[in-house]
Amino acid sequence: MDKFLLQQRVLEKLAEDLLQVEQAARAAHETATHEENIAENKYDTLGLEAAYLATGQARRAEAIRQAMINWRQFRPRPYDASKGIQLGALVCLVDADDSQQQLFLGPDGGSMKLLSGTQFVQVISSEAPLGRVLLGKCEGDEVSIQVAAVRQQFDVLRVQ
Repeated sequence: MDKFLLQQRVLEKLAEDLLQVEQAARAAHETATHEENIAENKYDTLGLEAAYLATGQARRAEAIRQAMINWRQFRPRPYDASKGIQLGALVCLVDADDSQQQLFLGPDGGSMKLLSGTQFVQVISSEAPLGRVLLGKCEGDEVSIQVAAVRQQFDVLRVQ
């Protein structure tokens, strides 16, 4: 699997998300400022609610823009066994049921699932619980995380 291709796919998905959020922010802003939505009494809050929504959408758009900057500056490096798993690693985990999952450890803001060929790749950051646990681990190591009341255990099968 090509890490640079995955990086491009993350950037494309972030660009799509940004477009949708910007459109939603514009629509909410138009609703908030439309003359028909001027409050006639203290219970008439449609304009106010739309303004809050527009503000939230604008913040989300800014977060996506920052994630895009982080992902554009990101340079995935080849796996170095002496350092273990680092940002940019493509990791294959296997659980007790022999179920495998592919993870791509990247910068913040790119949490998503991508289809690469016939396999799904989960993009996570080093700030995610599983991402934190993986840092510094090597092929053959065992990792575990607590999710709600369930402890999940995985073996690191492969790292690129």
